[in-house]
Amino acid sequence: MTPRELAKPKPGPVHQGPEPQQSRRALFPIVGVGASAGGLEAFTQLLKTLGSGTEMAYVLVQHLDPNHESALTDLLARATEMPVRQVTDATPVETNHVYVIPPNVDMTISQGILRLTPRTETRGHHMPIDRFLRSLAEDQRSNAIGIILSGTASDGTLGLAAIKAEGGITFARRDWQGAGEDSCPSVSRPFFVLKNG
Repeated sequence: MTPRELAKPKPGPVHQGPEPQQSRRALFPIVGVGASAGGLEAFTQLLKTLGSGTEMAYVLVQHLDPNHESALTDLLARATEMPVRQVTDATPVETNHVYVIPPNVDMTISQGILRLTPRTETRGHHMPIDRFLRSLAEDQRSNAIGIILSGTASDGTLGLAAIKAEGGITFARRDWQGAGEDSCPSVSRPFFVLKNG
């Protein structure tokens, strides 16, 4: 062998690293909005103020009568140029869209896809806002934004806390009782305030 051949490194086994996992996070913020029936006007005003090019997606989780069809999609479509859709199972979230929970279901998000399951209750209470916001925090982490416009009892409190813990952003209306210092002192102070109207 020539000196050049001796100096040439011998090929060793090729070690391939693990294939990169597909990120669960969307490339844009996803805004989860919790509201009771009284929050519809505030969300409508919010949509009118935001316009249609925010490069975010909005998911409305409202307390709905489980036995009646919802007219939310039609009502909200009048307030924004963004497409407004009532969610069906396995709906992928797209930027500059508004998604509305249908009646009599719970909704979560996994890998940027909205999932529907039959309605459940915890200790006799239906908590759809907490359920969705907690899944949003787990799935999107710092890309999650949580807004509570109104609610039933404390529904939304745990969801906002989960988003805050993952580095996301949380907002609550001043008059939302669930964010009071007595009920949730750990998350009430960082909230920004959304004025009504």
